[in-house]
Amino acid sequence: MSSILTNNSAMVALQTLKSINNDLSKTQAMISTGKEVGSARDNSAIWAISKVMESDVKGFKAISESLSLGASSVAVARNGAETVTDLLTDMKEKIVAARGENVDRTKLQEDITALSDQISSVVSAAQFNGLNFLQGTDDVNVLSSLDRSSDGQVVSSNITVARQDLSAEAGVYGTGADLSPNVTAADGAGNLAAGGGADFSNAGNTMTIQLAAPTAAAANTYNLQVAGETITYTSDAAGNTATSVAAGITAALNAAGIEGITATEATGTITLTSSSQFDDVEVNFSTSDATVTANVNGGGAGAAGAGFTDETIDARASTVSFSATAAVSEGDGYRVNVGGVAYDYVAGKNETAEDVARGLKTVIDGAQIANVTTQVVQDSTTNEWVLQLDNAGADMTLTAEGAAEGQATGGLVGIDTLDVTTDDGVAAALANIETMIDTAIDSAAAFGSSQGRIDTQSEFISNLTDSLKSGIGALVDADMEETSARLQALQVQQQLGVQSLSIANQAPQTILSLFR
Repeated sequence: MSSILTNNSAMVALQTLKSINNDLSKTQAMISTGKEVGSARDNSAIWAISKVMESDVKGFKAISESLSLGASSVAVARNGAETVTDLLTDMKEKIVAARGENVDRTKLQEDITALSDQISSVVSAAQFNGLNFLQGTDDVNVLSSLDRSSDGQVVSSNITVARQDLSAEAGVYGTGADLSPNVTAADGAGNLAAGGGADFSNAGNTMTIQLAAPTAAAANTYNLQVAGETITYTSDAAGNTATSVAAGITAALNAAGIEGITATEATGTITLTSSSQFDDVEVNFSTSDATVTANVNGGGAGAAGAGFTDETIDARASTVSFSATAAVSEGDGYRVNVGGVAYDYVAGKNETAEDVARGLKTVIDGAQIANVTTQVVQDSTTNEWVLQLDNAGADMTLTAEGAAEGQATGGLVGIDTLDVTTDDGVAAALANIETMIDTAIDSAAAFGSSQGRIDTQSEFISNLTDSLKSGIGALVDADMEETSARLQALQVQQQLGVQSLSIANQAPQTILSLFR
């Protein structure tokens, strides 16, 4: 049925043309913007995901800038620590030269002072944008990542860079918990209690050997080995007593001239005295007399004819021993009082009892106490780190104590007090410069490790940002080849739609022919 009021063909053709024009409009928008999903209307789910990822990309751009700033700051610190290491090495060369006899120590001291001043200048100048990693102990966090969990929660991550204090600051002794039980002061014979005091003496330590019941009517040999040297005494064929045998051994020992060892005798008792500062002296005794008894240091009766082995005369130096089981925390301070004057060292981050012992040695050496020399060793039996102090002058008191919650001492404390104008000063300076060089090397290595980690993270963030951008593009970008082909097809469909609509609009004209 034909109608002049309703043209179904035109309506179909018009709807088809509208649909084609709508698709053509979307395709042209995709071509002009390059995006398949340009707004939430196009695909709300994909659009939401892409916007979250785009926000992450902007966040990672800020992180990349933070990492660049951190890398620059750490690079300056590393360069500073390496420079300090080189200067300390130069200083060591001057100190070694001062050990010679035909040298001008005054000139060498001037050079060492100049190098010390230069190190202080380098440490102060090694800052980037006001941040100096070579002073203080507080860690610095460098923003390194944004971590998004499956539930949408976002947490920032940091790379922690530890400061390496290469200053010569003395630190501040704390007022916190009492740490005195962790440190024990004792003279060479072990006569000081924890935190207690007694004479810090220059007297040599001693060993007593008591002889009893030698064979009176026989010639016997008595061998006494001291500090690796053996002396032999042969008794008379008759009339021997403990006193006469002890006197003969004593005379033979003194005649041997063993360095630092003297002997006296009284009523059958031999007293050996050692002036050794830091080294124990080993003593062994043997005899061919099957009846003689030798007791060491007033001990119980020894077996007849047995003698003894591996007994020691303790070193003269007094000791400050640090517990091998007590942990050392940042701010833990230890104080050694020598003759009523306090010398402090406050531990920094990640330091150990060894660091505390060596730090106290440096501080005490820097004070240049007359006749006092120091050494740090580890007790092979207890594993305790021990600060040994030798006194070659008048008797003094010696005490040790500790307290928590202090402000850490600088890693190069004492560098400005190194003294090579005396033999003792040269010896102390050589030992302490090694500790300082190790500190500077460890600092430079720590900064190098941190810088490497930051550089790796920076490269990762750069690659991650590129991957996120690529992922966003895969979600929202238009496929231009496909879109171009679709555009051409839609343009042809549009032309055909227009023609179809034109034909449909001409259909009512045929009705006029019915009325002619």
